[in-house]
Amino acid sequence: MGMFLNSIEPYDKYKTITKGLYFVDKTELLEELIPALEQEQRFFCITRPRRFGKTVMANMIASFFEKSEGGSDVFDRLKISEYPKYKEHLNKHDVVYIDFSEMPKECDSYKKYISRIEEGIYYDLREKYSDLYLKQEDAIWDIFSKIFNETKKKFIFVMDEWDAVFHMSFMTEKNREDYLLFLKLLLKGQSYVELAYMTGVLPIAKYSDGSELNMFLEYNMATRIRFSEYFGFSDEEVDKLYEKYLQNTKKPQIDREGLREWYDGYHFSGHADGLYNPFSLLNALKSREFGSYWFETGTPTFLVELLLRSHYDLYRLTEELATADSLSGIDTMETNPVPILYQSGYLTVKGYDKRFRTYTLGFPNREVEEGFIKFLLPFYSATSKADSAFEIVNFVHEVENGKIDAFMRRLQSFFSDTPYELVRDLELHYQNVLFVHRIQIVGLLYTGKISHFGRTY
Repeated sequence: MGMFLNSIEPYDKYKTITKGLYFVDKTELLEELIPALEQEQRFFCITRPRRFGKTVMANMIASFFEKSEGGSDVFDRLKISEYPKYKEHLNKHDVVYIDFSEMPKECDSYKKYISRIEEGIYYDLREKYSDLYLKQEDAIWDIFSKIFNETKKKFIFVMDEWDAVFHMSFMTEKNREDYLLFLKLLLKGQSYVELAYMTGVLPIAKYSDGSELNMFLEYNMATRIRFSEYFGFSDEEVDKLYEKYLQNTKKPQIDREGLREWYDGYHFSGHADGLYNPFSLLNALKSREFGSYWFETGTPTFLVELLLRSHYDLYRLTEELATADSLSGIDTMETNPVPILYQSGYLTVKGYDKRFRTYTLGFPNREVEEGFIKFLLPFYSATSKADSAFEIVNFVHEVENGKIDAFMRRLQSFFSDTPYELVRDLELHYQNVLFVHRIQIVGLLYTGKISHFGRTY
């Protein structure tokens, strides 16, 4: 076992997950991948928001296929063990697992970044195929080809967070082109590729408008329903998890309806069933209290700045209309931020018009709505992030106590203190400020039981 080839790490990580009290068995995904082995269409790319189980599934796939002796301990008790070809494929394949979000020590260039991967794979292959003459100066794809031509051995490639490198500070436009070329030469048209499974956050089209990665059949949130059930929890799965919570908690503080209100509501196509955010739901059960667990793991500063630059009317966040094609393409995000808001998990499908094939979008649940609106406030007024929650509480107290004059003075201050550069479209700016405050105040007054404009989740 090496660092990349048949690494023990995916197995160890997935085994740890399966031991958890709130583990959910998603191994039926393997039944959809096994028939694709060595087929022409054997390239899969799954794009989902962060923290939606992509890495867990990647670890599961690698630990099932890779050559090792520990797989039976984990998979014999899971759903995949009932599959007719289970034993035929359990731990029978050479797997190259690459987590593209990992970097070498003190990495300050793309050359250092990609060299870690290329050299690591080379050393693994040299150790396994010590009887072959493998030259380190050869391209890594040429080394794989040499192994295949001399041994007929093929490889499964499992690649997690393939687009993480695009967000690293050292990347230049030339580096991005080189990286796409690296993936193309490593995978496209190569006979040694038995299966390729790749995950990311945003669609491939965000980074490649050419033919580099067109061998992948991409399953994003807008156009394909397949695989949706493996990234998120269904109502039935949450019912079972909640039963475990009740059985293992002396003084339950979480109610079942609260889980639905806070974390349900994700629809990854017009026809898919609703799904719960797995990261937030599991954290709520483990912590025994509701919270914005998913939202707090990432700050949407870039998205808010995009809303400001495009002069987006925030009222549209509650009932935005879009087509599947528009949600898949985010190349026009400077003028239309909706696709990237959707792909990032801040908006979801709330309705589908079959006649016109259009989606109605909105916030998926209370966690996202409250977190996003609270985050917006300092960008649309002079209020600091530290003071925004305090100001909203004051608004609510003034409404509850009938202090209308104080309420109006506070609201007026939000308008008068707004920086000039934000108010080129004065009417739109006022609308957006009112929108942010209205959502916050209504949410606190009614403790999240009703959503904006009377619509419930």
